[in-house]
Amino acid sequence: MELRLGTRGSQLALWQASAVAARIAAAGGPPCRIIVIKTSGDRLQDAPLSEVGGKRLFVKEIEDALIRNEIDLAVHSSKDMPAVLPDGLVIAAVLPREDPRDAVVLPSQVALKPTTSGVSGGSSRPAIETIDDLVAALGQGPSIGTGSVRRIAQLTRLFPGARFTPIRGNLDTRLRKLDEGAHDALVLAAAGLRRLGFADRISCALPPAACVPAPGQGIVAVECRAGDARVREIGSRIDDPAAGAALDAERALVEALGGGCQTPVGALATLDGGTMELVAAVIALDGSKALRAQATAPRGDAAALGRAVAADLLAQGADEILANARRVPGAVEGIQP
Repeated sequence: MELRLGTRGSQLALWQASAVAARIAAAGGPPCRIIVIKTSGDRLQDAPLSEVGGKRLFVKEIEDALIRNEIDLAVHSSKDMPAVLPDGLVIAAVLPREDPRDAVVLPSQVALKPTTSGVSGGSSRPAIETIDDLVAALGQGPSIGTGSVRRIAQLTRLFPGARFTPIRGNLDTRLRKLDEGAHDALVLAAAGLRRLGFADRISCALPPAACVPAPGQGIVAVECRAGDARVREIGSRIDDPAAGAALDAERALVEALGGGCQTPVGALATLDGGTMELVAAVIALDGSKALRAQATAPRGDAAALGRAVAADLLAQGADEILANARRVPGAVEGIQP
């Protein structure tokens, strides 16, 4: 009996859904029928996400279909999901994590000096190796395409004079607008660029020291009904435990900070053997203040690690930053792509 797999219809969403269906088939599961569900976020293409309710708009209708038993499982970018799931829904599996970092993309016609290392065969392909190189390439007042308050808050600290403009649409549309001169640079999730075959457009992957990525960035999540034992068993066959542990830590941190996917919070959990390190940041919307915390714990204590790092941030005053951010009209976002 086939599984009905619900997803958005964007390029990346369809890639994710196809990847999940292929993994289920490879694990001996039933065939999947992909059902495209148009979400509020898809219908409001002309409005900045920060003004219309955030990335949560990209999952609500799909979760509603799951609750109504119109689909058997849902596939999401986990960064789009609320920190607390609707009653009766659970994450059944996650796929292996792709590069979680934010990536800077420059127009294709921009010529930079080639890197002195890491380029073989005398290639003259443009490359930026350090944040200083990036600042030198863009200057202090570039036009940067991104609607993420998390990215804007952190990048303002690197580019105090930058102008930030929301950019929506499929990835190829965003890249075309960049190349036509709409922006000096885009900041996008490296994972999406890599998954859709645009890795060569990444001019600079931002290190977490400069820009902590969104919680869940780079992780594809499979959501199902808590009582659906069949789908949960199938999910267990394709689940990646390392990515799942990282997501547990990052989501626990967001929940402990107030449950909101509506504030400028970054978090990244990494594994070294059986030890997990979690780095997180809470940043004032104008970039004037940035709090950071990090800690390590055994991988099995991922959720507790997330709560501990959140407690450290709250002790530093993160609650005031978050309260101020929530009071700013339009300054909301979901766990950002």
